[in-house]
Amino acid sequence: MVNQGRYDRNFNTISHEEQALLARSHVAVIGLGGLGGGVCEMLARTGVGTLTLVDGDVFDTTNLNRQLLSREENIDTPKARAAKERVFAVNSTLQVNAFQAYADETNLDGMIQGADLVVDCLDTIDTRFLLQKIVQKAGLPLVSGAIAGVCGQVTVIFPQDLGYELIYGKRRDAQSSGVETLTGNVSYCALFIASLQASECIKVLLKRGDILRNKLLIADLWSNSFDVMELI
Repeated sequence: MVNQGRYDRNFNTISHEEQALLARSHVAVIGLGGLGGGVCEMLARTGVGTLTLVDGDVFDTTNLNRQLLSREENIDTPKARAAKERVFAVNSTLQVNAFQAYADETNLDGMIQGADLVVDCLDTIDTRFLLQKIVQKAGLPLVSGAIAGVCGQVTVIFPQDLGYELIYGKRRDAQSSGVETLTGNVSYCALFIASLQASECIKVLLKRGDILRNKLLIADLWSNSFDVMELI
């Protein structure tokens, strides 16, 4: 039996009416690694009613340092399957659609169908541009996060916005991968940025708070610097 007090500690930060709105909401999380694992966990605990979880990869030992969903016993397990199992373990009231597939032009439209917003937890810049194109065509907002070492960034892109072009330049000029290929990534930075992404998701769904639209939040955890840049 579902515990009727599940969301008691959400109130009164989130009202009962807002909690009901979250229960009717649908979020698609693209990429289920260091960022995506944290995002789907927090959205599930907050009570977003439907989650679509997308990743074509399987866990390997290099994921154990930072990816919330990875465990020693599930190496070589599909990340999408592990994400679905984890979501149901913490909130069995939700509807979960899991796709073991790499996002590309042939499948993204179908996988985000019915979503109210999409979360970019990808690790290549070129795929981010592709995701933005598909999501904007669908008329949906996109919550994006990226990490490198102990630094991270978060932004929110609406259908009318230039989005990644303001961060990376034109798609044809952007590098395929970011600086994280040199710096690596650590667990606490991944979960910190995932928390900010989850927060932006809730704000967009509830139409509440100061949303990072046309803004880029940049955090450096070595220096404890947190800056918000205008992207205009």
